[in-house]
Amino acid sequence: MDQKIGISKIFSLGVQHVLAMYAGAILVPIIVGGALKFTPEQQAFLVSVDLLTCGLATLLQSWAPKFFGTGLPVVMGTSFVAVSPMITIGTRYGVTAVYGSIIAAGLFIILFSKVYGKLLKLFPPVVTGTVVMIIGLSLIPTGINNMGGGQGSKDFGSAENLTLSFGVLALILVMNRFFKGFFRAISVLLGIIVGTIAAAFMGKVDFKTVAEASWFRVPDPFHFGVPTFHIVPVITMIIVGTVILVESTGAFLALGKMTNRKLTGDDITDGYRAEGLSFILGGIFNAFPYSTFSQNVGLVQLSGIKTRKVTIAAGLILICLGMLPKIAALATIIPTAVFGGATVVMFGMVVSAGIRMLREVDFSDNSNLLVIACSVSLGLGATVVPNLFHVLPSMFRILVNDGIICGSLCAIILNLLLPKKGRKPAEAVPAPAVEAGLREG
Repeated sequence: MDQKIGISKIFSLGVQHVLAMYAGAILVPIIVGGALKFTPEQQAFLVSVDLLTCGLATLLQSWAPKFFGTGLPVVMGTSFVAVSPMITIGTRYGVTAVYGSIIAAGLFIILFSKVYGKLLKLFPPVVTGTVVMIIGLSLIPTGINNMGGGQGSKDFGSAENLTLSFGVLALILVMNRFFKGFFRAISVLLGIIVGTIAAAFMGKVDFKTVAEASWFRVPDPFHFGVPTFHIVPVITMIIVGTVILVESTGAFLALGKMTNRKLTGDDITDGYRAEGLSFILGGIFNAFPYSTFSQNVGLVQLSGIKTRKVTIAAGLILICLGMLPKIAALATIIPTAVFGGATVVMFGMVVSAGIRMLREVDFSDNSNLLVIACSVSLGLGATVVPNLFHVLPSMFRILVNDGIICGSLCAIILNLLLPKKGRKPAEAVPAPAVEAGLREG
C-alpha cells in the first residue's frame, strides 16, 4: 500500500487499469442506450457520463474520505448485473424511473450499510448465484440479436453482420487461448477495435457523430429529466445492489489479502457506503450502478503494484475521458454486429459467473437444488409468459410479473424456509471473476 513509484509509472499503470476495464465501461451504456432506442448523440452522452462517474466512484473508493471507501486499490465500473433490469425498467416505466430506482437503491445501501453484513446472510451463494444466472440468461437474447445486426434492422442476419460478429468472437477466443495477463484482460476491447476497423472497410461505420461531437463538455445532472420513483423498479434495483455488494465484498477481501491489510467491519461498511454513494451519483448524472471491477483486482495481483496511487490515477484519467465527448462518440460508431460478437461473450460470462457462485453450493443437499430449480423456472417463466399472474391483485402482480424480482424473491424465501445444511455465508464467498484474476496472476 505504501509502495513508492515515479509519477510516470503511476500514470502508465493507471492507463493500464483504464484499458482493462474500458470495454466493460462502454458496453453497458451502448447496450442500454440501444435497447431504449437512444439516438447516437444520447448514446455518446451515456458513454461520456459513464466514464466520468466511473472515475468519481473510483476516487471515492480508493481515496476513502471519512465514512466512505475502503482505501484499497479499487477501480469501479458499470455492473453488468444491472443491464437487464435497467432495460426492463426503462421499457416499462421510462428512463426517468431507471435513475429514480438507482438513486433509491443507493440511499437504501447507505442507510443500511451497518446492517448490510447481516442482510447479506439472506444472500448466500445459492441465492446470489441463481439471481446472477437469471440476469445473464435474460441478457443472452439481446446479444444474439446484436450478432445479427440488431432486432428490426434491414440487414438482420446478413452475411456481413454474421462475418463481423463471429469474427470478433473468434478473435476474443483466440486471444484468450494464446495470450496471458494484460492482453487477455483487454481481449474484448481489442476484438471490438479490430471488428470496427474491418467494418469501416466494409462501409458500415459512420463517423458523423464523432465529427459533430464537441471537444470538451461537463455532463449536466438530470440530463434526461427529473427522476421518478416506482415501487417495482426500486425493489428491483435494491436486489441488484445487494447482489453487487456480495460480489464487491469478495473483491474487498481479496484486495485486503493482497495488500496485507486486515479489513475490519467498519472498513467493509465504509466500502458499502461508497458503493451506495456511487449509485446516487450514477442516478444524478444519468449513468449507472457501479461495482468493484474484478478484472482490475486481478491486474493488481498481476502487476505487483498495490498502491492506491495507481487506481486514483486511473480515476482521474476516467474523469478526463468523460469530459471529452469526441472520445465517447467513438464508441457510438461501433456497428451493432461487432458489439454482438463481444456481448455474446460478456453476457455468457454473467451466466458463467452465476454458475461459478453456485460452485460453492452443496449439490448433495436437495434443498439447494430446489432453490435453484424453482427460482430459475419461475424467473424465466415470468419473463417469457408475463400474463401468468394476471389473476393476482395489482399490488402483487407488479412484483411477480418481473422475472428478476420473481426469481430473486423465490430464491430468498426458499432459502429461508428450506433446511440450511451445507450452505456458506455470503460474506465468505469471493467474487468468481476475482478468483479467476488471482489464478491468472
